[in-house]
Amino acid sequence: MRTHHPSGLPHPLGPHLEHGGANFSIFSKSATEVELLLFDDAGDLRPSRVVALDPATQRTYHYWHAFVPGVEAGQLYAWRMGGPYDPARGMRFDPSKALLDPYGKGVVIPHGYDRVASSVYGEAAGPPMKSVVVDPSAYDWEDDKPPRRPASRTVIYEAHVRGMTRHPSSGVDVARRGTYAGLIEKIPYLKDLGITAVELLPVFAYDAQDAPPGLTNYWGYAPVSFFAPHPAYSSDQSPLGPMNEFRDLVKAMHRAGIEVILDVVYNHTAEGGADGPTLGFRGIENAAYYLLERDRSQYANYSGTGNTLRANHPVVRRLILDSLRFWVDEMHVDGFRFDLASILARDEEGHVLPDPPVLWDIETDPALAGVKLIAEAWDAGGLYQVGSFTGDSWKEWNGRFRDDVRDFLRGEKGSVRRVADRLLGSPEIYGHKEREAEQSVNFATCHDGFTLNDLVSYSEKRNEANGEGNEDGGDDNRSWNCGVEGPSDDPAVEALRNRQAKNFLSVTLLSLGIPMILMGDEMRRTQGGNNNAYCQDNETGWLDWSLLEKHADLHRFVKLLAARRQRRDLGRERQCLSELIREADIVWHGTRCGHPDWSDDSHSLAFTVELRRHRMRFHYLMNAWHEALDFELPCAPGGLWKRWIDTALPSPEDVVVWEEAPVFEGSSYRVEAHAVAALVMSHGS
Repeated sequence: MRTHHPSGLPHPLGPHLEHGGANFSIFSKSATEVELLLFDDAGDLRPSRVVALDPATQRTYHYWHAFVPGVEAGQLYAWRMGGPYDPARGMRFDPSKALLDPYGKGVVIPHGYDRVASSVYGEAAGPPMKSVVVDPSAYDWEDDKPPRRPASRTVIYEAHVRGMTRHPSSGVDVARRGTYAGLIEKIPYLKDLGITAVELLPVFAYDAQDAPPGLTNYWGYAPVSFFAPHPAYSSDQSPLGPMNEFRDLVKAMHRAGIEVILDVVYNHTAEGGADGPTLGFRGIENAAYYLLERDRSQYANYSGTGNTLRANHPVVRRLILDSLRFWVDEMHVDGFRFDLASILARDEEGHVLPDPPVLWDIETDPALAGVKLIAEAWDAGGLYQVGSFTGDSWKEWNGRFRDDVRDFLRGEKGSVRRVADRLLGSPEIYGHKEREAEQSVNFATCHDGFTLNDLVSYSEKRNEANGEGNEDGGDDNRSWNCGVEGPSDDPAVEALRNRQAKNFLSVTLLSLGIPMILMGDEMRRTQGGNNNAYCQDNETGWLDWSLLEKHADLHRFVKLLAARRQRRDLGRERQCLSELIREADIVWHGTRCGHPDWSDDSHSLAFTVELRRHRMRFHYLMNAWHEALDFELPCAPGGLWKRWIDTALPSPEDVVVWEEAPVFEGSSYRVEAHAVAALVMSHGS
């Protein structure tokens, strides 16, 4: 710890423990009065101590600072800012509000916090949210090391911390359900499934009241802090509990060889639009933190949530970089998925920058070198940058993979050429960058949209429970209900749905790129057709673990495919399957060898992957037609074809352990309607 300065110092921002107390620093260019508020308890309405800052001695440039003796880790605090309330000029100071510290490393959200009351100017609301002084060094990481798994050997599982274990069927003790500690108990399951990285929906502290009346913001895309772990996800409700419990989770994941990727929201905050609450940024320096319209009283809304963070403002750029460094250096996370990342490419007017400063800051920061960076390369304002996102090291959620695979497997015309490109890592999209196939993060489903079960069970969304008249959520779902809308007791319909689920999972796990599986898809989790369950903190959004037994065949299917993707014993170089395929010779076919049908009316595709150095072949066959098709097989002198996968067969024949694949004798292979098959051959076997 450094020796303190009597009036405090402007660096570092936020609270910093020193000998005998803590230094506090905050940026505000336009504030005329600044007070630091110290609280004794989370539910306190009023501070126990107020420290008024003297601008003559405790303001350096636009940074207000103070050293406060006696402050220790766990101290609750907030800021109060005086200044103009002049929305027409973009200023919204409100001295009645206690404000969260943008650099606070902890947050408490007291019982009685009221989002609506916090939206009224000049009125002190109920007990405010409060920041927490923490000592990041007070934790024993033991021998923790990041796995640093190569992208080619990564299988991502997109999960929700609360949803993963909140359901009574999770088997987790009641006190730990829906928490970081509860998720630790599911690590053996994830490892057994073949998962190498967990991508967690937002864990930054967020406003759960940012939702329609009577509902809860469940997903967490409503941040109030970019440093503090969400306190409600901690089984330890002491002020320092969330940080330590989250670190326990990361440490436990790493011991299992699993990386932790965070879904981060640097595009907007929970303060919403002009009628939203004043929780922090708005009351500290509104025009610096947010993009404003020409009418400065209004907020630009490229996020679809009411406001847009001014990401390329120097102060906000620094905030984002400092936040990312904190989560890497102090919390040991392995990567980030940037929600609506294209917003970070917009300038002060909302125009797209050719070289966005904040994105290059992130890309070139040595503290982030080797960290996985994944962009959701679009935003709610219509910007779509899949294949053209700025930078050299970014991976991208490949929304076109999702759409094209859905089109092909539901039998849409004109989809064969597109799905062929997606299978090979989408060179049509990414080839111009001369990047590895793993720039593409491949997924058929994610949190935003139908689950896999619902993708094959509903042709229309069912979002009435969200209270928005079924107007919310996407309409371009490209789903197919397999003949019956919603749940069905018809064995034929159910068998087709199960087959389609396996088709989606096999294409996702066998295509070049980084595969991503949505939480519960391996056991056909349903949301009852709701494709926008952001406000469903109930059994709609939670994972029902009883489905694991009901759909054990699908779980087994995923487990064996994920295991084969990770196996590295296919040749002398000990490469994994995707690395080998990338180097292979590939020949395309239709139902006749060497004659692919690329026409708009085609619904079938086959291709052979030949690994000459390893004397191995793979032959993939895909039939999205409503009748069975016979596919000619390539000649195989000196070798025998063995059936590895056939999604039309019952378990355990649908996928077999590689070494136990049965020999298939014949010059053609029949692929049933809506099915995928794969054959393998080792010469001399």
